[in-house]
Amino acid sequence: MRLLHKDKDGRGEIHFLTEELQIKDAFENPKSQFLTIALNIGESQKITIDGVSYDFPSWSIIPLVAHQVFSFENTESINFWRYNREFYCMADSHVEISCIGLIFLGYSKNLFLELREDDRIKISTLSQLFIEEFESDDYIKTDMLLALLKRFVIILTRLAKQQHFKDEALTDDKFDFIRQFNFHVEGNFRKEHKVQFYADLMNKSPKTLSNIFSLYNYNSPMSIIHDRVISEAKRLLFYSDKSAKEIAFELGFDDAAHFSRFFKNATNQNTSSFRKSLIIAE
Repeated sequence: MRLLHKDKDGRGEIHFLTEELQIKDAFENPKSQFLTIALNIGESQKITIDGVSYDFPSWSIIPLVAHQVFSFENTESINFWRYNREFYCMADSHVEISCIGLIFLGYSKNLFLELREDDRIKISTLSQLFIEEFESDDYIKTDMLLALLKRFVIILTRLAKQQHFKDEALTDDKFDFIRQFNFHVEGNFRKEHKVQFYADLMNKSPKTLSNIFSLYNYNSPMSIIHDRVISEAKRLLFYSDKSAKEIAFELGFDDAAHFSRFFKNATNQNTSSFRKSLIIAE
């Protein structure tokens, strides 16, 4: 089942997919800037994100950002919520539940969230409310879907804090600082690959950035920048027919050979072999 709603301007979209055998066509637009929340309601299975396989336990959730390339062993047991920034973002100043908040840009790894029995009941009920609202037909439909989505994001944010950040002060200035760094990287990684650029934007020294990230056991600022560039390269290699040279220039490399070395050092594959090997389940 695939459900879609667009707001009155036609720019904001929210999708809900469930019990789908094939999903590739729903995710393959390289210009898509949708956030995705995936819930596994079946048996434990494998999820592949940017060419790396992970265990995706039964009754767990993972938020995925627009640039990630992902696939599943069994899509029939996955519920997907997808929405773009135009549909829901909250104010970017809201630290925890905006599009650049905790579950999407607040963590340096893939954020798997386990659901206890009470969480499962809560999310199952919410899923049914989503379906009912998608199928309704009145003028407040957008408002209701927004309210449900906000509630969903808040639930996931609370779970993330309990499971991954319980020993950290999430509301202090340093956490917001990390979030803002991720936001700046998202907006500039195609042209700017040096930590100094982002340090200048934030009126800090590169050393200060590194110290703050180390305090929260994050990857280094440099590795975050490089990981974002690699992730976008993988997405373009799979979803577009652009040559490695074209992708290199799109990602801010003046020299295609430099990009090729950079990609191989990060992935242990050259661009052509990666393009052939990355298969998304249909």
